[in-house]
Amino acid sequence: MHHKPKVLLTRRLPASGMNLLSQHFDLNVNPLDEPMPHSRIAESISDKEGLACLLTDDIDLEIIQKASNLKIIANYAVGYNNIDLAAVNKRKIPVTNTPDVLTEATADLTIGLLISVARRIVEGDNYVRAGRFRGWAPELLLGSDVYGKTLGIVGMGRIGQAVARRAHGFGMAVLYYDKKRLPEDVEKRIDIQYREAIQLLSESDFVSIHAPLSDDTRHFISGAELNAMKRTAYLINVARGAIVDEEALVEALRNGDIAGCALDVYENEPVVTPELLQMPNAVLVPHIGSASLEARTKMALMVVENLVAVLIDNKRPPNVVNPEIYTNSLFRK
Repeated sequence: MHHKPKVLLTRRLPASGMNLLSQHFDLNVNPLDEPMPHSRIAESISDKEGLACLLTDDIDLEIIQKASNLKIIANYAVGYNNIDLAAVNKRKIPVTNTPDVLTEATADLTIGLLISVARRIVEGDNYVRAGRFRGWAPELLLGSDVYGKTLGIVGMGRIGQAVARRAHGFGMAVLYYDKKRLPEDVEKRIDIQYREAIQLLSESDFVSIHAPLSDDTRHFISGAELNAMKRTAYLINVARGAIVDEEALVEALRNGDIAGCALDVYENEPVVTPELLQMPNAVLVPHIGSASLEARTKMALMVVENLVAVLIDNKRPPNVVNPEIYTNSLFRK
């Protein structure tokens, strides 16, 4: 067999993915269970034909300029705001992601967080562990009903739609805002109603964010938006931390402008605004939206498929996010 293409993997993936990668590629792997330093990626990239990277890796102009042999960047994520697309497109390097396979896992976690914050599950767990449980009491840890409430979803893509399907099982009315409104027949089929952003915020008992991070959505939820929400409402974010202005969120929680929040992502990950850690009505989990064994394994297989398509089969990869590089190109579709 001809030489195996050289691939840099910035962090170990689940075992099944590692096995497949090493079958197909001459693999250079970050040995540590922590993000690979930017400088290390920059110095390791020059002879690599493939890069398999994570959201935590900043793939910027400096790295792309050093990557003189690079033919593909396969991101182990749905989002790809960690990659300098302009620089990559100049070099006509395809960037791929792992859509679809983490949709259901992320939607499951969203509903889990929603119920956790509404019914004070984390507070209750801490309470029992601290030895404070003295038996049933009429007013102990009273929370809010979820059943029959109104859920407002910001961003009605695949994950937003999966959350809407689950919400209907709780008899929730589902409103949504998206910069592209869906066709009316789709709205009817999924049983969702469109609202402008501020209207959605003021009507919803729960607001859940499922939008990508872009210039339009950065700090989309800030002081004015939190103010527009009901004082009894909860904010859930499993999308990207920077969509929410964390300082404004702390302020809103402190002033009782909203009833609570549940976050899987943070503005300056892995740093969390310290005041949030003091808030009993904030449920905080460490970016585990796609962290089911099934979803993470499928994501790894998808990274492998994309790398194989480009580096071995010389084809356009199945999950390319910058298809504009293929216009007038000689690649086989």
